[in-house]
Amino acid sequence: MPLFQPWTRPPPRRIYFIAPVIGLFLVYFLFFFETTAFTPKIVVPSITSQQDENACPPLPGIEDVLVILKTGVTEALEKVPVHFQTTLRCIPNYVLFSDFEEEINGTHVHDVLRSVNETIKRTNPDFDLYNRIQEHGRSGLAPADLSRVPNTAFGMPDNPGWKLDKWKFLPMIDETLRVRDDAKWYVFMEADTYYIWANLLQWLAKLNPNKPYYLGNPTQIGPVIFAHGGSGIILSREAMRRASELRAQDLDGWDRYTEEQWAGDCVLGKLLHDAGAPLLWSWPLLQSSTPAEFDHFSESYLKKPWCYPPVAYHHVTAEDIQELAEFEQRFFRNNSVILHSDVFRHLIQPQFKPLQPDWDNLSEEEQVIGEASCRELCESKHECLQYSYESGKCRTSKMAKRGVQKTGVSSGWITERIDAVVKEMGTCATPQWILR
Repeated sequence: MPLFQPWTRPPPRRIYFIAPVIGLFLVYFLFFFETTAFTPKIVVPSITSQQDENACPPLPGIEDVLVILKTGVTEALEKVPVHFQTTLRCIPNYVLFSDFEEEINGTHVHDVLRSVNETIKRTNPDFDLYNRIQEHGRSGLAPADLSRVPNTAFGMPDNPGWKLDKWKFLPMIDETLRVRDDAKWYVFMEADTYYIWANLLQWLAKLNPNKPYYLGNPTQIGPVIFAHGGSGIILSREAMRRASELRAQDLDGWDRYTEEQWAGDCVLGKLLHDAGAPLLWSWPLLQSSTPAEFDHFSESYLKKPWCYPPVAYHHVTAEDIQELAEFEQRFFRNNSVILHSDVFRHLIQPQFKPLQPDWDNLSEEEQVIGEASCRELCESKHECLQYSYESGKCRTSKMAKRGVQKTGVSSGWITERIDAVVKEMGTCATPQWILR
């Protein structure tokens, strides 16, 4: 088997020429980046105002971070490319892991399952998809592999890609350490995760990477409390070391445990717990919603998100990622940290309307009533902030969410009440971080 080659960032693609001298300098930079191993420096010359807008912001501490994006062959071509122009654009050290080795936009994607026991890969039906694509490449994909329709409340546990995904989490620890074993922090994301890096780095600066930190949005299956993978998982180098060493003591045992489970992030959580790296409950810094679907007002885990900084969002589409990247770029020009309250005020609240057709604002309390009376019903409830109507069903809510496009649904917001709640919530004197 060929030696594992660490990822090397390709040279910048956009070059601006305004004078021959600058052109020569750029040629030098391109040559330098092409021959630099794994941790190249990003240099964006400040030549035009357009370049200034696209320049990477200061990210103190990012050189101590390795970002790991986990994906799969059934989604990679659809979901990964947008990250190269947004989420990963200013990240010097990252690696892409999947169940299929390939190139995406000039970036190498590594097979994270290459070290899994060959007998398991040959005999376990979870590896049917893996074996097909190893033999036939992408032509081995079947229509059922590409299904995006959830078949349970937990998603698509019967989907071939989901079955295979659970096997990636534990090998990913050792494959990551082969890429770089001296990072202070290891930041894991999926193809539908979006990180606000400046917020993340301010949080990590308050923590000691020599302690076994395991940061994540808490989820539970049976007795195991673990970090939800799509919300982002962050491990200190000490947590990574402990997890790798414990797994190495009983590879077969951990393979058997993986086989018995259906969620790989649960398997990882069990390993980290047994290794002495318990989960630090990190909601609402890390959470499982998009900004449009997140409840900015309500309390959960004894915390109200208003004055906490969002660090990662989940279930984001390519359009969501572009919108967040543009918002982040604008906001950080005059601010050092983004809070959930900032996202609500500047990104979500301005989109509320008295009525919007073909839109679902995710209201939940349902009654059978006519469309004309739906807004009246909401207005009659003192705490109602929004409503939606669909086929004789009126739904109201105490929350204020943007929601999603949906044909046949009409949504409305009581904007003056929402304005009053925002005023009552007030401004935040200092950001609230989760440190223990």
